[in-house]
Amino acid sequence: MTAPILKRPDDYRGYRISPADTNYMIPIADPIADPGVGFTLIVEVYGEGGKTPPNSHAGAHELFFILKGRGRAHCDGHEAAIGPGDTVLLPPGTEHVIANAGPGKLYALCLMVPNEAFAEMIHAGTEVPLDEEDRAVLAGVPMAAAAAGAAARSA
Repeated sequence: MTAPILKRPDDYRGYRISPADTNYMIPIADPIADPGVGFTLIVEVYGEGGKTPPNSHAGAHELFFILKGRGRAHCDGHEAAIGPGDTVLLPPGTEHVIANAGPGKLYALCLMVPNEAFAEMIHAGTEVPLDEEDRAVLAGVPMAAAAAGAAARSA
């Protein structure tokens, strides 16, 4: 029997695909880091005013589940406000942009099936250091609790 792959918040790294991008990706599972996996699962982080460049995927479905923050989803001429708990599901060929519309960062859990070379683009990007807020979101810890924990650790 094959052992499961276990990762913890401190194991994750962030990547910016292009230097001009205002978003970065934190791979959770993908075929580059986890051989044999046929999908890409990331947390996508958008800085204030950040957004994806317009893009589409010829053969892949893409799903965004909003973890934290407020944004706007632009999909083939349609637009919708998005926030925590909302899901945006895009069929193949749908041109889309996800944009941060609020103060602070926007965090989205993003799944692409099949991978369609998405993981390769991410891992070829520039590594981005993750901050305390990023790690708190990855750990599922509300920021007030994370701040209290940081204060307790530094005392």
